[in-house]
Amino acid sequence: MVRTRFAPSPTGDLHVGGAWTALASWALARGARGASGTVLRVEDIDTPRVVAGAAARIADDLAWLGFDWSEGAWGAAGGDHAPYIQSERTRIYDDALAKLAAAGLTYPCDCSRAEISRVASAPHAGDEIVYPGTCRDAPRDREMKRPPAIRLRVPKGSTIAFDDLVCGRVEQHVDVAVGDFVLRRGDGIYAYQLVVAVDDAAMEISHVVRADDLLASTARQILLMRLLGFTTAPSYAHVPMVVAPDGDRLAKRAGAASIRDLRARGVSAEAIVGTLGHALGLVRGDLRPMTAREVAASIAPPSAWRREPWPIPAAWA
Repeated sequence: MVRTRFAPSPTGDLHVGGAWTALASWALARGARGASGTVLRVEDIDTPRVVAGAAARIADDLAWLGFDWSEGAWGAAGGDHAPYIQSERTRIYDDALAKLAAAGLTYPCDCSRAEISRVASAPHAGDEIVYPGTCRDAPRDREMKRPPAIRLRVPKGSTIAFDDLVCGRVEQHVDVAVGDFVLRRGDGIYAYQLVVAVDDAAMEISHVVRADDLLASTARQILLMRLLGFTTAPSYAHVPMVVAPDGDRLAKRAGAASIRDLRARGVSAEAIVGTLGHALGLVRGDLRPMTAREVAASIAPPSAWRREPWPIPAAWA
């Protein structure tokens, strides 16, 4: 059984990069034998960034592209793991945080980003600053400078290794490469790492397909699943990013191509799906318009999928 999920954030319209990962996730489940399925989940936990009306537009674009869902939100079939909207799952995250706290695995941190970055010995992990542990052993009864975040006390020697279905073997020493990371921000909003780990495990997702900019987060999520007592973690397939024709990241460009924009310009769903399916390596043969179900019916294994960023056609930019 292959059970995947697509979990958009309603912070804007569905862009080509989102459709790219949605197709890979949906087709992987639909192309598998047996009682497979895919879940539609709404990742709106960062409520200040949610754009009014974006959820409805994303749901409409996904349906227009030919996707349906075994269970989930936005008019999907419901299911046994409701609610499927993260902003409605706060009590579940509260329970997870309480479980970690009871095990002595959390502590409050009132450091600001500026204070952390000023620590001369603070190393960097890619674009992230590795937390230097300033508050790890600080007195709990001290006066806080600001509302504190809650960090995970990452156990020493926390080495996580997994075989990504696209990228191959990945190993990370979480305590060294990441350090004690945030579980809940000072403003009370739960961090991505915790909510995704809890949701993927609780919803029994067997395969997570997403963009490879999240590859470095995976070890943290697997570690959290283990610390919370989940016995299995999903398999992961991190696909390359969709970029602009000049190689820039679409998410950082004003006016980046959205599915809604392509629809308005008369580009058909089959043309979009066929182009994405061929570019991603889901299907072989000559480029042609395809339905989502046609892609699923002939999907290649993730090991054969594309591994390099894909620049969208200039006509889509």
